[in-house]
Amino acid sequence: MAARTFDLIVIGAGPGGYVAAIRAAQLGLNVAIVEREHLGGICLNWGCIPTKALLRSAEVFHLMHRAKDFGLKADAVGYDLDAVVKRSRDVAKQLTSGVGHLMKKNKITVVMGEATLPAKGRVEVATENGKEELTARNIILATGARARELPGLEADGDLVWTYKHALQPKRMPKKLLVIGSGAIGIEFASFFNTLGAETTVVEVMDRVLPVEDAEISAFAKKSFVKQGMTIMEKSTVRQLDRGKGKVTAHIESGGKTEKLEFDTVISAVGIVGNVEGLGLEELGVKLDRTHVLTDEYCRTGVDGLYAIGDIAGAPWLAHKASHEGVMVAEMIAGKKVHPVKPESIAGCTYCHPQVASVGYTEAKAKELGYKVRVGRFPFIGNGKAIALGDVEGMVKTVFDDRTGELLGAHMVGAEVTELIQGFVVGRQLETTEEDLMHTVFPHPTLSEMMHESVLDAYGRVIHM
Repeated sequence: MAARTFDLIVIGAGPGGYVAAIRAAQLGLNVAIVEREHLGGICLNWGCIPTKALLRSAEVFHLMHRAKDFGLKADAVGYDLDAVVKRSRDVAKQLTSGVGHLMKKNKITVVMGEATLPAKGRVEVATENGKEELTARNIILATGARARELPGLEADGDLVWTYKHALQPKRMPKKLLVIGSGAIGIEFASFFNTLGAETTVVEVMDRVLPVEDAEISAFAKKSFVKQGMTIMEKSTVRQLDRGKGKVTAHIESGGKTEKLEFDTVISAVGIVGNVEGLGLEELGVKLDRTHVLTDEYCRTGVDGLYAIGDIAGAPWLAHKASHEGVMVAEMIAGKKVHPVKPESIAGCTYCHPQVASVGYTEAKAKELGYKVRVGRFPFIGNGKAIALGDVEGMVKTVFDDRTGELLGAHMVGAEVTELIQGFVVGRQLETTEEDLMHTVFPHPTLSEMMHESVLDAYGRVIHM
């Protein structure tokens, strides 16, 4: 069969790949997208979306237990784990079918199968009907990543789980160990802990949520402990002894090793890029620990070959992948583009309480040589937070003392994953403290805390 020719071939149909394909098609390019498993990738099927559906169930369950606080009555509060999981899977399915519809609408050719790149500008796809040849001057790699597995801590789907097993749990853990306290680890810890699992989180770094501002991490930890979690920082799981229905974890902390017993372990120790079997090294693509090295425009150094999203390195976020996809599609179509700046991309963690941030932490700003002004405002001082019955949290802002530039914003508390976008837009528009101070924030809203935090940095806070 003769090779089919396109203007662009995208390998991987996650939030980076499918968005790149849509934008390229909008710009008049003839586009093919190759996907080996599910349209929507990990994010829609096994990541961002289904986890948020699970966490929403846990949040409602938590509120049901607090019914009395709101003058309400709720008796015999319980849950059906299978139904919670079914809802999560249905949400994912709805969005996946939506991606299929978008491919049709934008006249994008979808090829299901495993791709390899035998030569520059060529893609060979192993489909269920045999091999198919595709050619294009431009190819975007958007193959994503998978869970990292450490020797001796490998998942078995029974006692030791990855995020995939945790999304479709066969049982409710009674005594749960979560290894790693990044976004994935803490979200699952939060979900199972809320539903009643006795939860221990082990983190090798000196604090939970280690990429966040130290003050926010400390606040979140205090809240997690209050909810009954055990948090072990500067600790390493050295070994897992698997028995019948139980796992004995050897946890090293402060030079001592203790053995603790659990019935379930979730390993969330990072990710590795899906770079194998594509033929990248033979093409001359440079790799660094399972990630493709690119310049700021996602170019790999091989003419016409780009890499976006998780395969191209940190931050490992769906919205970063999507934005890179749009940028590369526009660049291929001859448009003037701006590179994606990692420090302007927000990070969101949907644990309870939520955590969100953008820009530099206070420590990073100081390390970069800035003299900083820092503002803080607690949820307890906000009328809407009190009315919601959710007064645990804070908003922190970091400014350049010399120019008033907003260097970073860090939040912990109810709905901060929605609030952070205000500061993201502010950074994109190169907002100063004066612009933010002169902005009228609606009342009563949680967003007023953003305003107060800015005022606090300049000694002008009103409600504290």
